[in-house]
Amino acid sequence: MKSYVIHLIRHGAIDETLTGKYIGTTDPELSDKGRLALKKLKHDMEYPDVKVVFSSPLKRCTETCKILFPNINPLVIANLSECNFGEWEGRTADELKDDEDFQKWLAGDNCVKPPRGESNSDFVRRICLMFESIAEGLMKTGNTESAIITHGGVIMTLLSVYGLPQAKPFEWAMDNGCGYSIRITPMLWQRGKVAEVFQKVPF
Repeated sequence: MKSYVIHLIRHGAIDETLTGKYIGTTDPELSDKGRLALKKLKHDMEYPDVKVVFSSPLKRCTETCKILFPNINPLVIANLSECNFGEWEGRTADELKDDEDFQKWLAGDNCVKPPRGESNSDFVRRICLMFESIAEGLMKTGNTESAIITHGGVIMTLLSVYGLPQAKPFEWAMDNGCGYSIRITPMLWQRGKVAEVFQKVPF
C-alpha cells in the first residue's frame, strides 16, 4: 500500500531565542550564525529530495526554505505559525516567573492563555487541524513525499499527538535545521490518525 512521507524540519536559528525569549508571532530574520549553520548542515549532510514544501509564513521559516530547498517555492500556510504568546512575547521565563498564569500555562494547563495570546488548547487545535488537512491533501493528490518547515513548538506538539512511538513533546526536541521524518499509511491514518516516526533529518 502507498505511504506518504513528511519531513518536519525546524527553522534556522535567530538571535532572540538564544537569550531565552519567547518568540512566537514576532518576525525576526535568521541570524548570520543561523544562516551559516544551515548552509553547513546542507553541505555536510543530506536533506530529502522533495517536490513539495509547506512553510510557516514567518521569515525564519521562509528563509530556511530558500537555503535548504532553493529550487522550490514553498506553500506558505498561516496556521503553521508558532504559538501566539501575547503579552509574554519577547520576555524570558525568568522575567515571567512570578506570574501565576504563566506558571499554570507552563505546566500545561489548557485553560490558561497569555494575555491577548493563544491558549495551549487553541494552539494544539489550530496546528492539528492544519496538519490533518495537509496529510489528507497529499493523499488526494498522490504526492508521496514532502517537507514542512516550521517551529520547534509546532513540531514537538504534532509528534506528541500523532507520532509513534508515543512520547511527550519535550522528548521530541530538536536543534535548528533538524527534525524528524514520519510515514503515514492511509489505513492506519484513517483508523487512528497516527504516523510512524522513522528517522531524523538531515541524514
